[in-house]
Amino acid sequence: MAEKREINPVLKQVLELGPPLAFFGLYLWLKEDVFTFAGTEYSGFIVATVVFVPIMLAAMGVLWALTGHISRMQVFTAIMVIFFGALTAWFNDERFFKMKTTLVYGFFALLLGIGLLRGKSYLAYVLSDAIPMQEEGWMILTRRLCLGFVVLAVGNEIIWRTLSTDLWVKIETFGFPIALFLFIWAQFAALQKYMDFEEDEGGTPPQ
Repeated sequence: MAEKREINPVLKQVLELGPPLAFFGLYLWLKEDVFTFAGTEYSGFIVATVVFVPIMLAAMGVLWALTGHISRMQVFTAIMVIFFGALTAWFNDERFFKMKTTLVYGFFALLLGIGLLRGKSYLAYVLSDAIPMQEEGWMILTRRLCLGFVVLAVGNEIIWRTLSTDLWVKIETFGFPIALFLFIWAQFAALQKYMDFEEDEGGTPPQ
């Protein structure tokens, strides 16, 4: 297995966040247009979806080439984007791509839920090396994040079924990621007492 390499954090963020922002830009540019391919008309949303797939794959390829590593979450998300992007284009139906978000969040909730039923925190398996926290804290965080993913999945279903495509694209690009980031940040802040700190020479945690 290739050794994981560190890269400039700004470049890393560009490669990870660039594709969704590119999709947003493409949608705004093409949303009023209709394109005809092989006698079939496609909306700007569907064309933006199809173009988004190779952009995302190219960004992941560059990230892998520079770091020697792609997370399982990124691989899973890419598979979902490719699969539902293909369904969207094949059936000429934008609903498939909108449902993708529900299934991604739902899968994460299911995965964390399975771990909880087994009395384990799968988050700890992934993040414990980077974030020192007691087992009880990991279990609390996992339960809350599992519920958070359920809320996002249900929220996506309600939004895409009841609101306009224009509003869904904005919420998908900015609303959901910001809400998830703020939720996770708030949970780590609330769980500070479960964080493990190195003990000083006297055997007591530093003040």
